[in-house]
Amino acid sequence: MKKSANSATRPHAIQLLIFFFVFINYLCSRTEAAAATSTQELLLGFKATPNPSVSSFQSLLNDTTDTFSLVFLRVNSNQLALAVIHLPSSKPLWLANSTQLAPWSDRIELSFNGSLVISGPHSRVFWSTTRAEGQRVVILNTSNLQIQKLDDPLSVVWQSFDFPTDTLVENQNFTSTMSLVSSNGLYSMRLGSNFIGLYAKFNDKSEQIYWRHKALEAKADIVEGKGPIYVRVNSDGFLGMYQVGNNVPVDVEAFNNFQRNSSGLLTLRLEQDGNLKGYYWDGTNWVLNYQAISDACQLPSPCGSYSLCKQSGCSCLDNRTDHSSSGQCFPSTSGDFCSEDKSRFRVLRRKGVELPFKELIRYEMTSYLQQCEDLCQNNCSCWGALYNNASGSGFCYMLDYPIQTLLGAGDESKLGYFKLREGAGKRKLNTGIAAGIGILGGALLILIGAILFGGYKIWTRRRANRILEAEDGVSPGPYKNLGSASFRSIEMCNAPG
Repeated sequence: MKKSANSATRPHAIQLLIFFFVFINYLCSRTEAAAATSTQELLLGFKATPNPSVSSFQSLLNDTTDTFSLVFLRVNSNQLALAVIHLPSSKPLWLANSTQLAPWSDRIELSFNGSLVISGPHSRVFWSTTRAEGQRVVILNTSNLQIQKLDDPLSVVWQSFDFPTDTLVENQNFTSTMSLVSSNGLYSMRLGSNFIGLYAKFNDKSEQIYWRHKALEAKADIVEGKGPIYVRVNSDGFLGMYQVGNNVPVDVEAFNNFQRNSSGLLTLRLEQDGNLKGYYWDGTNWVLNYQAISDACQLPSPCGSYSLCKQSGCSCLDNRTDHSSSGQCFPSTSGDFCSEDKSRFRVLRRKGVELPFKELIRYEMTSYLQQCEDLCQNNCSCWGALYNNASGSGFCYMLDYPIQTLLGAGDESKLGYFKLREGAGKRKLNTGIAAGIGILGGALLILIGAILFGGYKIWTRRRANRILEAEDGVSPGPYKNLGSASFRSIEMCNAPG
């Protein structure tokens, strides 16, 4: 009977044990689910520090669809940016502190006290929103990060859409007070009174416009005095230009998916090469949808400084310099020739060259080439001049920035005059000369060594002959055979050397 009782109670114990593990697993899954649920608002008193174990980004706040997230983003492996990213692709759409990255350290803190602040030790502030009296932070389903005040009605005291970095997203207004800046800081997009302009920062003291799109005003006119223009990436697949107070576009730049009812997110980004490109998300990849500049040679500097761009590829203005070996012709430089320590230069001339965006470069009319060159030579802010007299009129284009990439032209009447700062390129040339001298010196050393070695061999052979001849005269009896020719041959073969 005892055995029967034990056998009856054992299944109940097993069932209770199984139930216990199932219950524990349920609690754990509920806990994990709760932990995985994204935060959709940050309230007063919020604080966060970066996790040292995170390799890419650390989410802090999501929109209601979990498409966009405010994150700590790792940059260059050991730096931190506060960013809004597109979660399906992990693509950054906005960076708070792009010009002043913080270190990735648990001593860095993001806090919300009415304003968002990134701070470090000793009260150092890396970035903060403008002084605000917000009560919560949210991300809208458009990717717009907002600080809101819970009034009735609700009010927005700050939003990321007012401070774009290098990217515009669908239905985000870009106004005449804003600028897009490429992630390398070299290029920017701004609005004029009736145009979109792309600018290059070739020099610390000035910028050069290299692309301009003027409003066609086909559907509506820009009325002077009625307000500035703004642009917006429209959901129907175009970049629209509008005047404040009028919803009819004064210009339409069509994307590839224009009026095709694409459901993917549209973006417009100023790239590191200076091109303005549009993309749409197809659910898996970002697909190129638009580019302002289709010809690579028309970009601001596709081949680097003092270079030449043709359909066949890049080369250097100075034929003595090889572009293919290093990817550049001369090191990049800046400034001008106005200060005494930078006034020295040498001149580089080249036939068959022209500017990629000459319609945007200032020019003067001159009667002949020397007059054009003199205008640049006597101007300490001028880096070069291009002269074109093909049409009978002498156009002299003046470059007030360090020479970048020029276009190769079949017409050799298009002439270039370029200043090259004293010392630029010498290191490259001197390196080649030094290498040549080194090779020549090595060859000479080998030759001298061979001559000395040969001389030593001849000396040892003659010395051996003299010794053997002496032995022929003094060796008695059978030892005389030691002076035989056959022995001398063996002796010489074993002589040192």
